[in-house]
Amino acid sequence: MLNLYQQLFPISYLPLSSKKYIRIMTTWKIDNMHSEVGFKVRHMMISNVSGNFASFDATLNSADDNLADASFDFSAAIDSIQTGVADRDGHLKSGDFFDAAAYPTLSFKSTEVIQHGGDWQIKGDMTIKGVSHPITLNAEFAGVAVDPYGQTKAGLTITGKIKRSDFGLTWSAVTEAGNVVLGDEITLISEAQFVKQA
Repeated sequence: MLNLYQQLFPISYLPLSSKKYIRIMTTWKIDNMHSEVGFKVRHMMISNVSGNFASFDATLNSADDNLADASFDFSAAIDSIQTGVADRDGHLKSGDFFDAAAYPTLSFKSTEVIQHGGDWQIKGDMTIKGVSHPITLNAEFAGVAVDPYGQTKAGLTITGKIKRSDFGLTWSAVTEAGNVVLGDEITLISEAQFVKQA
């Protein structure tokens, strides 16, 4: 009969034949110095305006170095948004758009990762301005390598599209000629390097 400790921690008392199936998850942290998180949106319906988030964090968890069972958590600081124009950045941080004062971060948490060789689909929930919505991202897995400092790194190029209106970012304007100033569809572009943690 198992004592109380054995009941609370049953894995410790599994037979060796069962223990070999226990998978130890490894954490990989994003390398901010060699990663970027960007976006672009149609302006006046004739060209794209690009921007990025300067402050972000991401974690990848997997039991295998080939990341066959990867899961992702990502967040970015709204106040770090930058498009190269200070007035435009201020408008994006305002209540018309992200409302950085009330909602200081956006986040993404994966729910499923489907892999076909180096081509992945990362499904999950994106939360912006307090609104969560399921999205699917496409990723190109470039592989795993060891850098000159002995760090094991994994590289991914991640892209996707979302509609800002799905998250309550509905500000818009129309010119006298009838052109929409800002498109609804946002293209997401990220280059990510993850460092395997000891």
